[in-house]
Amino acid sequence: MIPFVRAFDFAYGRRDQVSPLIQRVICDNPGPFTFTGTGTYIVGRPDNGAAVAVIDPGPLDDAHLQALLAAVNGRTVSHVLVTHTHRDHSPLARPFADRVGAPVLAMRPPTRQTHASGPLDEEEDEVFAPDTILSGGERIEGDGWTFTAMATPGHASNHMVFALEEENALFCGDHVMGWSTTVVAPPDGNMSDYMRSLDAVIAAGFSTLWPTHGAPVTEPEPFLTAYRAHRLEREAQILSRILTGDRTIAEIVPVLYAAVDQRLWPAAGLSVLAHLIKLVDEGRVTANEPPGLASSYGPV
Repeated sequence: MIPFVRAFDFAYGRRDQVSPLIQRVICDNPGPFTFTGTGTYIVGRPDNGAAVAVIDPGPLDDAHLQALLAAVNGRTVSHVLVTHTHRDHSPLARPFADRVGAPVLAMRPPTRQTHASGPLDEEEDEVFAPDTILSGGERIEGDGWTFTAMATPGHASNHMVFALEEENALFCGDHVMGWSTTVVAPPDGNMSDYMRSLDAVIAAGFSTLWPTHGAPVTEPEPFLTAYRAHRLEREAQILSRILTGDRTIAEIVPVLYAAVDQRLWPAAGLSVLAHLIKLVDEGRVTANEPPGLASSYGPV
């Protein structure tokens, strides 16, 4: 079982000091994919005159913009970092950056439609354009803090996480979340990429994970081990359903996700598709056409 952390102290718009170098402000955009809402992180010394970085400003929400401006008042924002271009993470980056006079840094936005079908809160921010395009491995240095950018495709093709050297902490966006497993939704999401990225995060040995949604993960090793095992177990369950006789995603989802809120079934179907694409690529499952939500699948 994954040791999820779902209870934590917060209030919308409030600036909370959550570690010596980290403050967090949560946007009032709760939902089935955003949990309590988007958590924007301010990294740097809390005293006046310090230069800070801001991670994932969030959705277009004026109240959140005003809360962020108040939270950094008296300090300089030197960098605005974005983990990926889903609409609950990146749309406020440009309005906020323009107000504080800081550059926006992120991976290059994807060039294709994010999801195969269905409206999800994680649809693409199609107008996002960073000032500096990152590819992974870059060091971003500021006033008493140092980040290393790490490409982690899987949840999104342009997903990036930021490792804070001074606290051995990782701002992991949606790559790992403390309250739930991560949605991997084709065509932009890719399960093979996700598993490789997850292995890289596990190998890095971080002390704390700071997801954009929900509470921090303060014991990453057992959490990530369980997180990875869950993905492999789900893959085995999907393969078992195919071997049992299920041929479509519509048959698989109600069985494997019977205990899950049905509002999440469209996302669950996309996650099953991501697993099936991986299984087809590995030659362990067949498909009657290029794998899709309506395709028919069978055993090899």
